[in-house]
Amino acid sequence: MKEIQEQCYKLGIPLKTRHREVAPNQYEFAPLFGSVITQTDQNLMVMQIAEEVARKHDLACLLQEKPFAGVNGSGKHNNWSISTLCGAQLLNPGDLTAKSGNPNLFPIVMAALVAGVDEYGDLMRLAISSPGNDFRLGAMEAPPSVISTYLGTQMTAYLKDFSEGNVYEYKPATSPINLGVDIMPIVHAPAEDRNRTSPFPYGGHRFEFRAVGSSQNVSLVNTVLNALTAKKFSEISARIEAGEDAVAVAQDMLKKHFKVVFNGNGYDPAWPAKADELGITHIDSGVEAIDKFVAEKNVKMFESLGIFDAMECAARRSILLDLYVGTIEMEVGCMIDMINQHAIPSAKAAGIDTAGMAAGVSKLEAALKEMHAASDEYEAAKLARVLRLDTMVEVRKVVDDVEAICPADKWTIATYKELLFVDTGKFK
Repeated sequence: MKEIQEQCYKLGIPLKTRHREVAPNQYEFAPLFGSVITQTDQNLMVMQIAEEVARKHDLACLLQEKPFAGVNGSGKHNNWSISTLCGAQLLNPGDLTAKSGNPNLFPIVMAALVAGVDEYGDLMRLAISSPGNDFRLGAMEAPPSVISTYLGTQMTAYLKDFSEGNVYEYKPATSPINLGVDIMPIVHAPAEDRNRTSPFPYGGHRFEFRAVGSSQNVSLVNTVLNALTAKKFSEISARIEAGEDAVAVAQDMLKKHFKVVFNGNGYDPAWPAKADELGITHIDSGVEAIDKFVAEKNVKMFESLGIFDAMECAARRSILLDLYVGTIEMEVGCMIDMINQHAIPSAKAAGIDTAGMAAGVSKLEAALKEMHAASDEYEAAKLARVLRLDTMVEVRKVVDDVEAICPADKWTIATYKELLFVDTGKFK
């Protein structure tokens, strides 16, 4: 990790922190913030550098969202904020008020964002759609496929007051935490706590889109965030220019869209059904989310801002669906080879019945053939999702059961113990 950081420094990529993460052999880098165009490019460069440095040390850098079943997945935390050309931070209430002289600007900005998340949550879900994220979302530090925003107790109460006509300046207060040790100082916790079960929590001066997959290019993610914000700013501007009061417009937006604010536990099994009742975006399937690229309201929004026209939206939908199908093709092909070339021979060498695994291979091949015969790319992608999340999981269980009883010296594929704890030095 130190070498990766040094290589990045040489290219002007400011990786500020590096540390272990929750899962075995899981690590994280965090850069200093910068412009979205620069940071998007540098994020891709870091991915390549990590892979190249890993190979130098006879290691593999896995960027997949869920390389191991039952173990934490990997993602990117897309920390996103907005500033003016003169440096005013729109998501920093103190800075925005000081530089504008208007304490009402901050709640107006927040009203636009709350409305944008509610109305264009399907685009946010689309932007994080990948085969790996279909496995990852909903557990183990990955938020659910319900697109809501977490604002924290103080911010939520403030915006609720604002929407009801109680207009005042937002000044978040810290909370003292006594650690119970005399020699330790009192720690002051901020108003925000980055709810880890929310896809889009306010973390103090920025939002953190926590649902982005580790293998993904973050350009579309930030295009969507910028677009929905610009759209809502444009709507507010149009209403003000038509004679409405800015505060009244923001209050109206908050009342209409406040349902998308959720400060509870996103992992609560009851939350998706509750979100459905409230009309909050909830799309479990990445394939169905990708299809939202050509939804009428989304095409209109992109066209109105001069970002994509209808043909460009359709083209990007097609590319994302092809990427989804192509990823599954590679993975199922690899799985078939692993079973035929390793699992079945290992089991035979140990005298274990291989009929179940052979039947699994036949099932995978049949599903792959059906996917190739699909009438269009959308149907192919839907079949690919079933193949990845159901059929492959079912066949994998058969192979895992065989591995559990196969002698270690006969099993030719690396075990979880060898893969997950290679950094302890015991399994080199």
